[in-house]
Amino acid sequence: MVSYFLANPLSYFPAVLIIICDLDDRCLSAFRKELLELVNYCNPKPKTQFCIAIEEGEAWYLGDLAAVKAAYPSAKQAVLNSYTNDEICGTWEKLADAVYSGGCQKLSKFAYQAIGKEKATWAEKISPLMDIDNNQSPSFCYFRDQLRRLSGQ
Repeated sequence: MVSYFLANPLSYFPAVLIIICDLDDRCLSAFRKELLELVNYCNPKPKTQFCIAIEEGEAWYLGDLAAVKAAYPSAKQAVLNSYTNDEICGTWEKLADAVYSGGCQKLSKFAYQAIGKEKATWAEKISPLMDIDNNQSPSFCYFRDQLRRLSGQ
């Protein structure tokens, strides 16, 4: 029995591989196909669910404008209102224009590490305030629904 466990641990412990990533400027169907081809190399092959943020993860925050406003009360409402959910438009730049002093133009002058640090700050401040049942981002709703499905809810 022990040797079988070592040879096939998934028979005892079901596993799910969830990959969350930004689409950026890739073609969604081609990217999904590429990911599926990678999973086919796994042995044993895990149950897999791809949750791809359309363009960028900031789309998920912008799917809940109330959370953005709660985290950043001085966020520019006009910028937030100009966003269409899961639009390919420079999503992180749109969020920066709404919440960062000087907007995307100022933030873009810094090294990528500084931009990444600011994105991490947005994640820390906005995500705890999100109302996951009322998020308007279709890619976030897909992610949420897949987690619920996989957990049996």
